[in-house]
Amino acid sequence: MAAVAMKQVEEQQATSLNDIARVTNEVRGLAAEKTRRIQQVTGQMRILALNAMIEATRAGEYGRGFSVVAQEVRTVGSEIEGVAKELEAHLTHRILELQNQVESLADQAQGERLVDLSLNAIELIDRNLFERTCDVRWWATDSAVVDCAREPDDEAVAYACRRLGVILGAYTVYLDLWLCDLEGNVIANARPERYGAIGRNVAHEPWFASAAGLASGDDYAVGSVGRQRELDNGQVLTYCASVRENGEAHGRPLGVLAIHFDWEPQARAIVDGVRIAPDEREITRVLLVDSDHRIIAASDGEGILSERVNLRTDNQRSGHYREADGTTVAFHATPGYETYAGLGWYGVIKRRPD
Repeated sequence: MAAVAMKQVEEQQATSLNDIARVTNEVRGLAAEKTRRIQQVTGQMRILALNAMIEATRAGEYGRGFSVVAQEVRTVGSEIEGVAKELEAHLTHRILELQNQVESLADQAQGERLVDLSLNAIELIDRNLFERTCDVRWWATDSAVVDCAREPDDEAVAYACRRLGVILGAYTVYLDLWLCDLEGNVIANARPERYGAIGRNVAHEPWFASAAGLASGDDYAVGSVGRQRELDNGQVLTYCASVRENGEAHGRPLGVLAIHFDWEPQARAIVDGVRIAPDEREITRVLLVDSDHRIIAASDGEGILSERVNLRTDNQRSGHYREADGTTVAFHATPGYETYAGLGWYGVIKRRPD
């Protein structure tokens, strides 16, 4: 409810600033129009005064008094024209200053709103991934997993596969769960009928190398978002925990449990769910980027795992700035969630000019 109320306040502020900008622009146009009209009238007065002076000259002695009046009218007309020019110059300058201030406030308000939306995106993924760290450490203590890692005979492997399959059936955000021995050989998985992972060696995978060096069962390792060839080249984020004797945190290491988070649909739901107004969606790009600023999710589906964002953070965790082409860029670093510190990722929103 608080987030909805804040959103409504931000929208009202943006509307108010737009209204002020519109009225200011109208006042500027009105002031320019009226000062031009004054100049036109004074121009007519000068012409009339000139004609009057000519006629007074023709009248000779009889027109001398009228000539004085015509000269005074001409002088007054010149003074009015001068005042009109000064008024136009002053009004134009002050209204331009006001317009610049309103535009600056509008840019600031828009930038702060986009920063908040960036935070919203990265917070949602952090909360999601916190649960993954809990899952992998819990499932690594399952007796079927521990027994299979200790003695991977046919019966133990079959039971471990069935048990991992039951777990996967209840947690649909994963593509597969792999139990590996200490040499990196996959000895059991949750979907043996779909993915032929058993017998594959994954010792070369960075996530396995990190997991093999974990100090205890309370720790976890995580890889980078990428495609896993053995999982039909699907986009995954892999979390790992060490499997230990008797499922104890400081028991003897027996193997590694790797859970492959089905990254693409989950990340897509995050970037698509950011509250961007319908009329802004065509010009707004919502991104999640990793610690190397590589795009790992994008609302337009472009550049995922291949494009890097030239993100200017200036060592700040959040902020916004404008690029040379007028695009507003807002960002927020991962805040983490509970015991999950995050992976150094950023939520990023890029909004092109209207």
